[in-house]
Amino acid sequence: MGRAASPTTRQALWLIVLFGLVSLLADLTYESARSLIGPYLGWLGASATAVGVVAGAGELVGYGLRLISGYLSDRTRRYWTLTLLGYAVNLLAVPALALAGRWEIAAALIIAERAGKALRAPARDVLLSHATAQVGHGRGFGLHEALDQIGAVAGPLLMAGVLWQGRSYQTAFALLLVPALLALLLLGVARLRYPRPQTLERTEAARPTHRALPRTFWIYLLGTGLLAAGYADFPLIAFHFREARVLPEAWIPLSYALAMGVDAVAALLLGRLFDRRGPVILALAVALTAAFAPLVFWGGALAAWVGMAIWGVGMGAQESILRAALAQMIPAERRGTAFGLFHAIFGVCWFGGSALLGVLYDTSISVLVSVAVGLQVLAALVLGWMSRQPKR
Repeated sequence: MGRAASPTTRQALWLIVLFGLVSLLADLTYESARSLIGPYLGWLGASATAVGVVAGAGELVGYGLRLISGYLSDRTRRYWTLTLLGYAVNLLAVPALALAGRWEIAAALIIAERAGKALRAPARDVLLSHATAQVGHGRGFGLHEALDQIGAVAGPLLMAGVLWQGRSYQTAFALLLVPALLALLLLGVARLRYPRPQTLERTEAARPTHRALPRTFWIYLLGTGLLAAGYADFPLIAFHFREARVLPEAWIPLSYALAMGVDAVAALLLGRLFDRRGPVILALAVALTAAFAPLVFWGGALAAWVGMAIWGVGMGAQESILRAALAQMIPAERRGTAFGLFHAIFGVCWFGGSALLGVLYDTSISVLVSVAVGLQVLAALVLGWMSRQPKR
């Protein structure tokens, strides 16, 4: 910024940083757990089918419940209450896995963790949107995502180190109580310092308040749904790397860490570009990331690394400017509902798309790549069309 930041802008930045640090510690907690859940359930005696069902059910709950929690946050205006409660369930379920003596108990805790994230995500994003309105939605959500991804990279690496030292799964999960409690402590500090984040957002007298969500929002949902359906999830990519011997098995987690690092940098850069150029940046980012599918599924080792870097750019866009675009187009009093509906549709499309791409992998990798690229390009066209619509 050319001039010195105003006190309100500084307060907004501090709130974004506080939420970013909370997310860093939260990701350190549950992304660490997610890197071990499959082997842990197997160690407890679960079958491969049970592992798949638990993982799928967790994601379905984690996204589907956001439709209800988003609506509830707007109806009650208890954004902080839902955020605090959701984070508590989300984070404390993880170290509790150390006490699970049966895979069924572990499965219940895994689903509870996803449900906690679903409960707090829309309300947290509304609170963040008030602060990002002061500094630029793209810049603010990009900064938040960059801090978030530091935890996403560090967590799995930490767990790898714990297991490398010969420690048990229970010890690894128990250690995650430390970042979980630190995240809740920082969240409490944020709540005490910023009890009413809506005061950070300038009200626009000329901006009409609509009871109905704007037309651009529904076009946006169509475009992001296509994006989610065509975006191959990392477990399928990792499965391909192993089955096709594209990368040595020990390097596969490192390819994910590379993608998460690129995610963090891309979120910052795309956020800045979004604030300057608007939603067209989202369409361009989606079009660019369509290239990852042929690289990771058709290429060799070098193409795989390049493809994972591009995949990370796409993830950075999804976690920063997707939220920034929503915050920009939706009036503050309807954002909880809009965030909840967006996350629910995005999650269902992601779940359906992942299942479809998995089936296509067993049928024809060429068809898988064609479908993935086609859906991504179609998503870019829809989002480009949305960017040209009137903001109403």
